[in-house]
Amino acid sequence: MTPVTTGEQDIEAQEPQPPVGHVRVVYLGPVAPHWDIQSDFGDPTMIEEFRQRTQARLVLLPPHDPQYRRNRERVARDAERENITLEWDLGAPEDEPAPVQAGVAPPASGSGSSGS
Repeated sequence: MTPVTTGEQDIEAQEPQPPVGHVRVVYLGPVAPHWDIQSDFGDPTMIEEFRQRTQARLVLLPPHDPQYRRNRERVARDAERENITLEWDLGAPEDEPAPVQAGVAPPASGSGSSGS
């Protein structure tokens, strides 16, 4: 009798494959269309299909929109399934802290008077 294997075991046994394409998602600015999807290499048909799905998810969403984060994760999972390397260019480093809003003072640190 041959042993029965599950799909999970098959996936774990496979070696990582090299990426089949590369896509860069570039934020163009606050005026729609907000996004440009560029590719460095890969099958043009596959890249075009991925570009269309990505554009549909992001078409009216700037990066500060709450729906953007969920859709960005969906795009990343889609790229992972297709074995496409994904790069995001939002125009600013992602490690950069959020700008302080005008009129909002940062919390005071250290000593200070708490009244009279």
